[in-house]
Amino acid sequence: MTEHLRRKFADRRFLLFLGILVVFGLVALTSASAPVGYQKFGDTYFFIKRQLLYGLLPGVILFILFAKLNQDIWRKISWGVYLLSVVLLILVFVPGVGLVLNGSRSWLTIGPLTFQPAEFTKLALILITAYLLTDKKRDFSDWRYGLLPALILLAPSLVLVLLQPDLGTLSIMIVIVFAMLYLARVPKVYIIVLGLIGLVVFTGLIFAAPYRVKRFTTFLHPELDPQGVGYHMNQAFLAVGSGGFWGLGLGHSRQKYQYLPEVAADSIYAVVAEEMGFVIAAGLVVLVVLLGWQGMRIAKQSPDAYSRLLVSGIMVWFIWQSFLNIGAMVGAMPLTGVPLPLVSHGGSAMMTMLAAMGIVAGISKS
Repeated sequence: MTEHLRRKFADRRFLLFLGILVVFGLVALTSASAPVGYQKFGDTYFFIKRQLLYGLLPGVILFILFAKLNQDIWRKISWGVYLLSVVLLILVFVPGVGLVLNGSRSWLTIGPLTFQPAEFTKLALILITAYLLTDKKRDFSDWRYGLLPALILLAPSLVLVLLQPDLGTLSIMIVIVFAMLYLARVPKVYIIVLGLIGLVVFTGLIFAAPYRVKRFTTFLHPELDPQGVGYHMNQAFLAVGSGGFWGLGLGHSRQKYQYLPEVAADSIYAVVAEEMGFVIAAGLVVLVVLLGWQGMRIAKQSPDAYSRLLVSGIMVWFIWQSFLNIGAMVGAMPLTGVPLPLVSHGGSAMMTMLAAMGIVAGISKS
């Protein structure tokens, strides 16, 4: 009977941590986005209503659906999902369909709706990488017949995200692939060589564009251009520092009143720190760690290698993107423009992450 109940319900701790994070994110977004929503759209609740309608609602539906599916289905449809993601990434370059925002061609317009294919691509990349790494026909002890063909198959999604250009998302995808290679026990010498090649290429991409060089220099020395490239980072520091230990109080941020850029998206953690203080801001980091840790425990207990890699990839995505966002707000990482998962405004990001968490919940029942 106990075993039957375990198979019927998803991991309770995982669901608890996930639920707390989602609710906290909605509260934080409601407060952080109020001024910019009123200033741009005449509606204090503009961003939270969009998050509920286009992010949370479809995300919860997908979460419930995916949590009920048998884990074997993901291996069967991994190729189809991956090919669909590549097609969607190609469509963003089609005039009239793709939309350019903030200098990046990362969006698709479908009637009145917009969708960011790169968010879907992260999940598709995890599905296909797990499939390739557990394919018994591939011998990863020989890089010519195992690793190299797999990387060639993964390359289209990486290249298309690079061309948008979206280096923040690209860095997340690369970290996911490397983590899954390591967990799949691909020979470490191959991973090291790939890492060195990737480091050289990524450095070249930074120096290929002057604005990226300025952004990286600002990360090292944010005081050099406080009113220019360093403005975002310095305003984030000011917001985090103003919160002190206990914060100014929910709704009482000063930086969200058109001083701090992207308060509803990239910078929402800085507003959380300003309004709720060090205690809650640190608690949010702990919550991210707990959810990530519980997810990795589920991966360790998964019934087969594919499920283990699939859950691991999803949790690496969640953890790395969370700390990439939070790190930028406290000066530990350069600004990359990636949202804080399940907290920042973004229907595509919220929906896709909840769908991915549904896969984890479904596998936890096994």
